[in-house]
Amino acid sequence: MKPRIEAFYHENTSTISYVVYDQSGGHAAVIDSVLDFSANSGKVWTAFADKQLAFIRDHQLTVDWILETHAHADHLSAAHYLRQQLNSKIGVGAGITKVQKTFKLVFNIDDAELSANGEVFDHLFQDNETFQIGPLQGQILATPGHTNDSVTYLIEGNAFVGDTLFMPDGGTARCDFPGGDAGVLFDSVNRLHHLPPDTRLWMCHDYQPGGRELAYVTTVAESARSNIHLHEGIARGDFITVRENRDKTLDVPQLLYPSVQVNIRGGQMPAAETSQTAYLKIPLSLSSSYVSPDNSKLKSEKGGSSS
Repeated sequence: MKPRIEAFYHENTSTISYVVYDQSGGHAAVIDSVLDFSANSGKVWTAFADKQLAFIRDHQLTVDWILETHAHADHLSAAHYLRQQLNSKIGVGAGITKVQKTFKLVFNIDDAELSANGEVFDHLFQDNETFQIGPLQGQILATPGHTNDSVTYLIEGNAFVGDTLFMPDGGTARCDFPGGDAGVLFDSVNRLHHLPPDTRLWMCHDYQPGGRELAYVTTVAESARSNIHLHEGIARGDFITVRENRDKTLDVPQLLYPSVQVNIRGGQMPAAETSQTAYLKIPLSLSSSYVSPDNSKLKSEKGGSSS
């Protein structure tokens, strides 16, 4: 059965989220949802997710899954909010436990608030596992390299690739975050490029290189032929060199720290403190000469990045 796919573009983060469904009155999944967030004010709201909810209700869809391709570092996930509204299951790749373990240390999150076993999600997908969206058949392809937990959702000839790939003129994902590896990404992209040539690849982001119009779907054949970073004939070692050199020039994503803290919790905010207000942490990178008010040297944390 050919799925129907509705794309929703979140302009502030250049993110594309999808509702994939069989038919009106049928079954659906939401892939890579987004919460609205202002880093300047700390305001969080749900206007974008509510547009998806309106579409779901207008089409009388039963949402079986809220799917995350990985714990994003450039936008906050609306997965928890959508689960509250839809009573759906949140699914993510099993590698999320590695990501949780890494960032629990970065943000000094204790076990009482978050365990690194993925239990805040409803299901941890293993490589090659299959799942259903009503009559639609889905398969999990583990595609790490950008992050440990990156997966692609292959649904009836459509591959939702997360940040692993961009449109051919955008290249591939960065690999300088904790758990990232350019060689592993090369293998993951090649796995995607060996899918049937007419498989459609749906992007999670489009940064519109050169100011072109928004674009978020291509084919395996076109990506394998034209991707500026990894196309047919590129040797593994050459790609690693290009990718790692490029990563050295990239700045940390603006929403890295807020996003990761929320997304490793499945879209939930950190626990409220005694003031009944939740807080997000920013690990500081201090110069070696900085002395704290009590005249002691403070340890500096170096954070990773994500998209």
